[in-house]
Amino acid sequence: MLSPIIDFFSSDPKDKKLKNAVEHIIGENPSNLMLYRLAFMHSSVSKETIAKGYKDSNERLEFLGDSVLGMITAEYLFKKFPFKDEGFLTEIRSRMVSRESLNVVARKIGLDRLVEYDGNRKTVLTRTSMYGDALEALIGAIYLDKGFRFTRSFIIKKILTQHFDIETVVQNNPNFKSIVIEWAQREGKPIRFEIIEEGSKHNKEFTATIFVNEEAFSIGQGYSKKKAEQTAAMKACEKLEIS
Repeated sequence: MLSPIIDFFSSDPKDKKLKNAVEHIIGENPSNLMLYRLAFMHSSVSKETIAKGYKDSNERLEFLGDSVLGMITAEYLFKKFPFKDEGFLTEIRSRMVSRESLNVVARKIGLDRLVEYDGNRKTVLTRTSMYGDALEALIGAIYLDKGFRFTRSFIIKKILTQHFDIETVVQNNPNFKSIVIEWAQREGKPIRFEIIEEGSKHNKEFTATIFVNEEAFSIGQGYSKKKAEQTAAMKACEKLEIS
């Protein structure tokens, strides 16, 4: 882990501003400010490191935070819905940690004012997941700085229960198949669904594959054709960052 000693003696106004912002968001003084500085560094402003071919950005922290957020959200839903099957839990978790949802939460807690990026790059400005990515990177930084228990508490208290109405999330059941078909029509791309049926008569399982331009794009499974198609379409929507 990076040493926090440098941060402790830093008198840089930017560092003080960042420290105050992080403290406001997580509810505790950051021990290692360098982690949080990195969490808000978009790849468009990545910096060279001593490792050849590697540039510092928030992408590694995003990878870590994505895993931590997914696991804590899964645990939270597992305990909240003790009589729901894994298909239900997977779908609700997907809605909660989708890029669209995380972007909304990120803006609500003020990450859009903290992310450092190259505003001259048009591709950055149109990248809708930038703030959601930063939220995952922040979670990765918190995990490394404060440990699992603190991070778990932060995710449950400051993200899941504060920014999500679970009942609304459950009731909001979008037709992902229609959404992805409409996307394909707008983009002028040929799309088709292929269903494979497996299992015995009383224990059938269906696998749906979505083909875009005759290339497999996403796969979903379920105990009905409709469920398999919806799961495949939901994954396609996540991949395309549409809803």
